Amino acid sequence: MPVEALDVHAGKSCLSLSSLFRSRPTRSSRNTSDPNIGLDGRYASKQSNLSATEESADLEPCIYYGSCCDFAQDESASTSSEWDALPAYSPNPPSNSLSPEILQTIEDTVDGLDPALRSLSLQIHDHPELMFEEKFAHDILSDFMETHGFTVTRHYLGLDTAWRAEYTHGKGGRTLGINSEMDALPLIGHACGHNLIAISGVGVAIAVKTALRAHNVSGKVVLLGTPGEEGGGGKIILLQRGGYKGMDACLMCHPSPGIPNSVALASTSAMQSMDVEFFGHSAHAGAAPWEGTNALDAAFLAYSSVSVLRQQIKPDHRVHGVIQGNNGSANVIPDYAKMRWFVRAPTRDQLVALRQRVQACFEGAALSTSCRVSIVSGNDMYFDLHQNSVLAEDFASTVSTRFGMRAGSRQKNGASTDFGNVSYELPSIHPSFAIPTQLKGGNHSPPFAESARTTEAHKACMVITKGLASTGFRVIDDDRFFKKVKEAFRVASME
Repeated sequence: MPVEALDVHAGKSCLSLSSLFRSRPTRSSRNTSDPNIGLDGRYASKQSNLSATEESADLEPCIYYGSCCDFAQDESASTSSEWDALPAYSPNPPSNSLSPEILQTIEDTVDGLDPALRSLSLQIHDHPELMFEEKFAHDILSDFMETHGFTVTRHYLGLDTAWRAEYTHGKGGRTLGINSEMDALPLIGHACGHNLIAISGVGVAIAVKTALRAHNVSGKVVLLGTPGEEGGGGKIILLQRGGYKGMDACLMCHPSPGIPNSVALASTSAMQSMDVEFFGHSAHAGAAPWEGTNALDAAFLAYSSVSVLRQQIKPDHRVHGVIQGNNGSANVIPDYAKMRWFVRAPTRDQLVALRQRVQACFEGAALSTSCRVSIVSGNDMYFDLHQNSVLAEDFASTVSTRFGMRAGSRQKNGASTDFGNVSYELPSIHPSFAIPTQLKGGNHSPPFAESARTTEAHKACMVITKGLASTGFRVIDDDRFFKKVKEAFRVASME
């Protein structure tokens, strides 16, 4: 989906949750084989044997919003002793919150699903699939939702591994949207914990459905299986094709490093992928190198130029990429080289400006080596994530008062997610919950893949699932609450 082809450490201060949602950048229009990669879910690094209590006994209460899929993580993210303290979020329960009976229905439902969700999580974890290749996950999750009374549309909106599960009770009412991610990373499998995201979405959807029926509340639940988050922008494609049409709000969650029994809501960075190709001319590297035009030289010059550029960009901006290999011979001047880059900035507008500076590095490398360059920036820009303040306050209140979790936020995170685009279109929340991790074993590392299949990680995921289901049910059931949700979204969209 090209839009153009050309030839030629952030601050660490913590905030209270209520202070996070006071401003938001201006909202504007949006540019509209076997999949198993051979991992068995076991890695050389070993999971820490410390219990959650032992790990946290000597630590100050604090929280860290770790990296999500495609998240750039700083070194301090994996060492809890370096995280800043965050006061506990413990407000009084909001007025007109859910009745104890409804909360109990939701919690009992999730508890009843626990063994089945654990089995789903491990199956997905042990069959890691790359973006848009999540065939195994697509099938078992679709099957599972059908067995629980949902109408399932497989291969949704032209995406082979996307799916939609829908349940309606009564007539009228609002529609709650939920997301389940499924894709893994090359070589390191589920090192971002999408197996947990997948089962949380399933648990939230079934818990809300059960509560709608048990308490005779009219409404609709829509769970989307969203492929290709790891750089493919699956949610953006679904958004462009109408997959989120009709939803009144949308929820999901994400695992990260952090102090046990903690959860955070924060904004994330905008991100743009860039595919760069250099075209040269082959020649014999020993006999006549002067006859060649070295595309690999262009790629290395481009890499060096970006490295120099990093000295003059802001601390909360990021540029990182790889040279994608081929089977060339050392005695042949390379006539082709390909690179893939991610450019990140706190907001969409800042990202556009940084992308232009990065693009100049590629163009300059081509000019200096006499190569031709193609720079393709797809329409898959990941927008910065905006948490709806009313949804966030309700969710944080539920998990802190009902489950004793420490809830709060950092002001900004270098991570990126295509759920940011969803948050521009409708009220949304995307809490990040802590799971036990090793030192320097945060998201996008083999040890984190290990962590994502532990019993402790599953237990944390189930608590978050209960909290999201509670807030999600209130979106459907509580008119006054939803009016506040919509007003918060409207005001934020105008700032």
